[in-house]
Amino acid sequence: MSRTTISPVREFAVSVRPSRSPRRAALLVSAVVLAATPLAACGSSGGSGSGGGKVELSLVAYSTPKAAYTDIIKAFGKTPQGKNIEFTQSYGASGDQSRAVESGLKADVVAFSLEPDITRLVKANLVNADWNKTPTKGMVTDSVVAIATRKGNPKGIKDWPDLLRPGTQVITPNPFTSGGARWNVMAAYGATSDLGKNKEAGISYLNTLFDNVPVQDDSARNSLQTFTNGKGDALISYENDAIFAQKNGQALDYTIPDKTILIENPVAVTSNSAHPAEAKAFVDFLQTDQAQKIFADNGYRPVSKTAVPAGQFPTPAGLFTIDQVGGWTSVTKEFFDPENGALVTVEQKKGVPTKK
Repeated sequence: MSRTTISPVREFAVSVRPSRSPRRAALLVSAVVLAATPLAACGSSGGSGSGGGKVELSLVAYSTPKAAYTDIIKAFGKTPQGKNIEFTQSYGASGDQSRAVESGLKADVVAFSLEPDITRLVKANLVNADWNKTPTKGMVTDSVVAIATRKGNPKGIKDWPDLLRPGTQVITPNPFTSGGARWNVMAAYGATSDLGKNKEAGISYLNTLFDNVPVQDDSARNSLQTFTNGKGDALISYENDAIFAQKNGQALDYTIPDKTILIENPVAVTSNSAHPAEAKAFVDFLQTDQAQKIFADNGYRPVSKTAVPAGQFPTPAGLFTIDQVGGWTSVTKEFFDPENGALVTVEQKKGVPTKK
């Protein structure tokens, strides 16, 4: 293969949801691996990415950055480090993807919506504990939570209180499967609870909000599809998903509330990768201005300060971080514990599953 030839990208099943039974989870993962085997056999003969042999890496990621990673992989394939590397790609709800890797789905690089989905793999000894000892603390992209509406915003929905109006249908994914949904929940909670100082007000807001949610998909990208297919008056979304939809001709507008949360998306090399040097080379490439600009072209806020012109992504006046509302360790237990989390009662009332 010459330096100018783009290595083929092989993609298999986008989402594996491990069942409540470990045995069934293993069977599901095995089915995906077997389905991918004929594809993998076409590409890898071992060796190094900088040598003559082909190396195949498996990227397991959350749903929304599929288009960005497709372009980034093509760009990586034109570099000396990437010229002999081929990829399989799997995309799905962040929590489902993390659980699938934990249950045995092959991965060399994992890219998830939120840090706890990496932490799960650290606890399973599948990602090294120092994964976040980098200048960007292991993060590869940023975003913010936005509110998307129909074109022209006919109902005048601009801020969090507007989503509680009677008769307003709001689309957001299931927070027990989707990392994007958890960001949505914490954005709404932080904005309406004065960053957790008034917990009662924040929980009350979430209860009323979910009364207006008619359907909860398993991932942020599927919720976007539900909204663009005509369901709902507003969509709580990653800013990058709203930008993605607009660039693909969807008739929607979006606003960024003054009070919203900074979304930080992690990436890591797995500790059991058969090709750790090549996997690290790809993760390092993700931090370059070339790759960061591709992320920005797909609506993500780059973690590199030099990838795009200053001011391309304005900072909301009341932007806050997950640490300002307790941090993921505390928040996961308080809100998303499948037995006692604050969202369990909300979801059970609506008949939405809270366990995977």
